[in-house]
Amino acid sequence: MKYVIIGSGVAGIAAIEAIRSVDGAGTITLVGDDPHGFYSRPGLAYYLTGELPDGALFPKRREDYQRLHFQSLKGRVKRIIRNRCQLELDEMGTLGYDKLLLALGACSTPLEIPGSRLEGVLKLDHLSDAKHIIRLAKKGKTAVVIGGGITALEIVEGLVSRGMKVYYLLRGDRYWSNVLDEHESHIVEQRLEQEGVILHFYAEVAEIKGRNRRVIAVCLNDGNILKCDLVAYAIGVSPRTKLADVAGLEIDRGILVNEYLQTSDPNIFAAGDVAQVYDPSTKSSVLDSLWSPAREQGFAAGLNMAGQRKPYLKSVPFNVTRLAGLTTTIIGVVGRGRDEDLVGIARGDSETWRQLPDAIVAQDGFEVNRLRLLVGEKTLLGAVVMGDQTMSFPLEKIISNNMDITSIRDHLLTPNTNIADVIAGFWTKTAERVM
Repeated sequence: MKYVIIGSGVAGIAAIEAIRSVDGAGTITLVGDDPHGFYSRPGLAYYLTGELPDGALFPKRREDYQRLHFQSLKGRVKRIIRNRCQLELDEMGTLGYDKLLLALGACSTPLEIPGSRLEGVLKLDHLSDAKHIIRLAKKGKTAVVIGGGITALEIVEGLVSRGMKVYYLLRGDRYWSNVLDEHESHIVEQRLEQEGVILHFYAEVAEIKGRNRRVIAVCLNDGNILKCDLVAYAIGVSPRTKLADVAGLEIDRGILVNEYLQTSDPNIFAAGDVAQVYDPSTKSSVLDSLWSPAREQGFAAGLNMAGQRKPYLKSVPFNVTRLAGLTTTIIGVVGRGRDEDLVGIARGDSETWRQLPDAIVAQDGFEVNRLRLLVGEKTLLGAVVMGDQTMSFPLEKIISNNMDITSIRDHLLTPNTNIADVIAGFWTKTAERVM
């Protein structure tokens, strides 16, 4: 059996691990155009701030790859020739396959305004982008950052840590409004202001000004001009669907796949940020731009490519991130609607998060800085934990296992209840069922 995987991210590597767990004889070829190969995309935030050296971003050693026994080709696939089960490669001829995985990931949604192609206009998709940002980030210089979500904040914090003055522009009235509630947004905003970040709300960029092809200022729609040395943006990500589209595969916002990660061509699979995955529980196809689902999808796709016929069952969206230095865990259904600062989905985001819950309770202080629960009729639908993470583990288990919370539901919804204590007591009594 000839397996070919396009994409060297976590989904592609997980697929190789899965294939090798059941097929030690088939040939596996990985084709990737990222010069750095496989590394931790979530780790880029800590690389930008200087907390991690670039070597720490690479989770696998040479011997790990040798044990997986696959060929790695650095290059780009120009075309999928489906009727011949072949790939046309840049400057490398063709490559045949029996089973093909598209683990192409997503790329930053481009900033389409005058001046956006000037030197000093930056994004953060890959390690190469992070290295470029670090090269240009100079102490005492000024930056403008545009956009919402996790990636924009990663850039803001990276630039601040390197001694830059930062203007942070938001088109709406608060930060990441489709995932965080108003109070949570304001916690992040206040912490940014304490770090010296200058926030501009309802701010839209009309033009980026340059001199000698380099950024010198940003012009806002209200006429304000912000002088700066670089501009970084993170307004969303777009699944890299062009290769699949040209090949005639079914696409929507991403490449459409069934519960076995198969595309409309049964010999071609897709996983990770590029895949719009069918969820049998909701009978809908959704996008995730989270590290763990990409790994899980890649592993399931690899098993299916090797003939195991194993459905991918979408887990509850779960992300532990850092927002303005504050550890934040986001689980399940937490928000609503769309975010004015984003075009589509953000990196580190899940479409599942933006569904309307039945009831909301929240609490500040006590064991956590902020705890918000989304309460269904019989189960918890989601949670946001900011600060102290004591409650994150039990909440993830309660939500992912759809545990019946009928016995504590009324108590949770009673005004002035210490909801952390209620959850802790419930978990103590029921933990043995799920451990």
